[in-house]
Amino acid sequence: MSTVNSTSSTNDLIKTLNGSNGSSTSKSKTAQDMQDSFLTMLTTQLQNQDPLNPMDNAQMTSQLAQISMLEGIQGLNTTLTTLLSSYNTSQALQAAGAIGSNVLVEGNRLALTNGQAQGAATLGSSATSVIVTIKDSTGKTVQTQELGKQPAGTVAFEWDGKNANGTQVPDGNYSFSVEASANGSKVSTTPIQLGTVSAVVRSGTSFVLELSSGETVAFDDVLQFM
Repeated sequence: MSTVNSTSSTNDLIKTLNGSNGSSTSKSKTAQDMQDSFLTMLTTQLQNQDPLNPMDNAQMTSQLAQISMLEGIQGLNTTLTTLLSSYNTSQALQAAGAIGSNVLVEGNRLALTNGQAQGAATLGSSATSVIVTIKDSTGKTVQTQELGKQPAGTVAFEWDGKNANGTQVPDGNYSFSVEASANGSKVSTTPIQLGTVSAVVRSGTSFVLELSSGETVAFDDVLQFM
């Protein structure tokens, strides 16, 4: 009577069930395929075991636990794949709905439209002085605003499109910088620009928003939709 070594490695068994013991396979085995193969092999082992050296019950239990774990992992992977697909669909719909919306993102661009522009900055701490400097495309200072004492957080400002002499400047793209201080000490600032979403483009597994100014910003980098 032929015998089967009852102490063979469980890892070898798992490799055999997965078809990774040196032989190639045209497609991946499903959890049900692996379970069927395992039961067939277990039946063969029981039929050909040495009566004087039978298989260890603990080993069989361990092997059954291993195959059940593999089946559970494969089921979990399938569930996660389904959830990821649903999340991507939801994110796509949300991104598409952003077209035409105004958004706040980090940046120092100031778009002057119909003689009006809005911008903001985030202050790391409260400040006793906040100064906004607006410049044209050549880097020349057009206007300076003193916002006075401001608390920590987001501080917004508006610009009527007039320069330091009170003359209306043409619509277009300008830039701004913010300097804040508290009793002579510098306060950290982060410029925030207002933009309008004109298009949504998929980039890998995420989305990129194209603003009317021509800039692009990652969907996850949007600070606020307005």
